[in-house]
Amino acid sequence: MMAHDATDILICGGGVAGLTAASAFGAAGFRVTCIDPAPPVTSDADAGADLRSTAFLQPSVRVLKAAGLWDRLAPFATPLQVMRIVDAGGAAPVARVTRDFDAAEISDQPFGWNLPNWLLRREMVARLAGMPGVDFRPGTGFAGMVTRDAGAIVALTDGSRLRARMVVAADGRGSPVREALGIAARTIRYGQKALAFAVTHPIPHGNVSTEIHRSGGPFTLVPLPDRDGLPSSAVVWMERGPEAERLAALPVAEFEADMTARSCGLFGPLTLATRRQIWPMISQIAARLHGPRSALIAEAAHVVPPIGAQGLNMSLADLRVLLELASAAPDRIGERAMLTAYHRRRWPELQARVAGIDLLNRASMLAPRPLRDLRAGALSALSSLAPLRKTLMRAGLGLR
Repeated sequence: MMAHDATDILICGGGVAGLTAASAFGAAGFRVTCIDPAPPVTSDADAGADLRSTAFLQPSVRVLKAAGLWDRLAPFATPLQVMRIVDAGGAAPVARVTRDFDAAEISDQPFGWNLPNWLLRREMVARLAGMPGVDFRPGTGFAGMVTRDAGAIVALTDGSRLRARMVVAADGRGSPVREALGIAARTIRYGQKALAFAVTHPIPHGNVSTEIHRSGGPFTLVPLPDRDGLPSSAVVWMERGPEAERLAALPVAEFEADMTARSCGLFGPLTLATRRQIWPMISQIAARLHGPRSALIAEAAHVVPPIGAQGLNMSLADLRVLLELASAAPDRIGERAMLTAYHRRRWPELQARVAGIDLLNRASMLAPRPLRDLRAGALSALSSLAPLRKTLMRAGLGLR
């Protein structure tokens, strides 16, 4: 039998979740190999740059600290002290109900910290380069695998093979590893697309993340560090597909006028600071989170629309549980008992969060005025009951 390179953990996927997993397992003393079919994009000027941003909520920052990543990221992070929800569902796009959820009500820390995705990748790749137990192979993908009692033998797209005690699928919503394992995923399509880009604006954001609801989906501005001396925010603008396509193709001046109107003018005239990216909105959950010698995390396991900064924070909660189980019994990683324990601890909560965010997204898409009025009333009622408001804020953070 031919010899293969060996590793404790093979992570398939070099996005933010996969790179964090590689750093976390490496910091915990495991031998790690991380593969991704694409080379990492580490500048916002690169053609394939991910222009979205990620808000790391408090529990996720603990994961980043344990992985040795937070000290690298903190200098670039913008704190999110207040989550502001605005209902602009009246006849004209003006704020008619505004409710602030201030982290100071439940914590001495902000809700989270926001960073651009391309910068996260840059810093994470640099961290992996300094870890002797981690082998990062950009430009190499997953081609297939055979599982044995002792581990998995994985074929890679460069023709090599690798023996791993556990394979972690962090390879996205169309996960080749999940497909190879024959694990089904339930997908909900909304006929919605999201535009992602960054803007500058004359009125400072004051570390407030603002989610504006009208119809088609939320328009969300998340604080970024100043850009060229001007206040800056990352924007995710969700609309029904044809409208999102129309907006994406508009000349810049027209687009700026439309987005300033959609923002209710809360930050003054918005100026586009990057190109516009567009991607389709779905919800998705895998039927189970494990296969032989394999665990699914992040978008290989679950996808949600970008509402309430939940997506990547759910992914890092997956990683936290998997890492706890691996660290508790390092000689048993990838064994069936460990993997079923992972599924049992994560899947019910994931199912509840996917369902909850699906409901919020449908409420945000409402077009008929009477239903939009109902939504505004519900927002007022929810936020005026202090105990309920605090419970919702803690649940959103993933705090018990």
